[in-house]
Amino acid sequence: MSKDYYGTLGVGKSASAEEIKAAFRKKAHEYHPDKGGDAEKFKEINEAYQILGNAEKRKQYDQFGSAFSSGQAGWGGQSGFGAGGFRMDFEDLGDIFGGFGDIFGGGQTAAKRQRRGNDLEMDLRIDFLEAVFGAEKEISFAKQSICDRCQGSGAEPGAKVENCPNCQGRGTVSRLQRTIFGSVQTQTVCPRCQGEGKLYSQSCGQCSGSGLHRSNIKFKVKVPAGIDGGESIRLSGQGEAGQKGGPAGDLYLRVRVAPHSHFVRDGYDIRTEETINISQAILGDKIEVETTGGKVNLKIPEGTQSGTVFRLKGKGINKLHGRGQGDQLVKVTVRIPSGLNRKQKALLEELGI
Repeated sequence: MSKDYYGTLGVGKSASAEEIKAAFRKKAHEYHPDKGGDAEKFKEINEAYQILGNAEKRKQYDQFGSAFSSGQAGWGGQSGFGAGGFRMDFEDLGDIFGGFGDIFGGGQTAAKRQRRGNDLEMDLRIDFLEAVFGAEKEISFAKQSICDRCQGSGAEPGAKVENCPNCQGRGTVSRLQRTIFGSVQTQTVCPRCQGEGKLYSQSCGQCSGSGLHRSNIKFKVKVPAGIDGGESIRLSGQGEAGQKGGPAGDLYLRVRVAPHSHFVRDGYDIRTEETINISQAILGDKIEVETTGGKVNLKIPEGTQSGTVFRLKGKGINKLHGRGQGDQLVKVTVRIPSGLNRKQKALLEELGI
């Protein structure tokens, strides 16, 4: 019985080559076994594309139907991936395998594997004013660094170096793996040299061949003005060293800001509180207010109510990722006197307070 390859891909007989290819990719993504799809359906889709994706085979199929595959055209004998004429087209599958297709096609020597060093994370404690104005802090910690004896190679200085006989210096070995699609050639890291491609007659006496050793590090860090507690500073390349020439990881400093006795941060604003007496609230006055930049005068207008908030423009915190500064918000509380004598009470009654 003739197979309907157009129906398998879900396209019409007048579909262009690009439309057929797009339909194949969509179906292959949907039915790929590694993505939980149907393996048999996936094989049918690939078989259909082998015919319709080839101009000459498509012409023969349109003329003779699928019977030509076992008769006149003989395309089944061209398969390189198992019996029954099944051939996987990895180029047209594109990113279905997430880069897995790169391991097919012999003759390519894999590059030496380089392992990136680990990222590190630690707390950096600063006080409130250091967060406001920025600071320079010295930090010290222990980490894996490049061995200064072998310079990261893992070999004892003067040791004999030779290519790994197991992989002939490539760092990888090939093997055949049987899958539902037939035999597949893959490359894996050489177990003898661990991907180095080289063997040494003697390992480094300081790092035992790892190329790394633990050391104590100390340096100064610039804390930017305006940083807040809970934010992190990333120091690129200051993490642990990578193995065998791999890049170093990063160091992340989690900022912890100590609370202040007078100032409270609110975003890029600073909140403070001041207390005034009842006469200042009624008659108005000028009071001194403490800011991060020193003392300033704040005008209290007549009739100020308890709980009124005054804004001191630009007396807040530098904006870390922008321009300008926040404000200082001063909440005024009116102190109500207690223990008044008769004369004082009479005056208040006279005033109607």
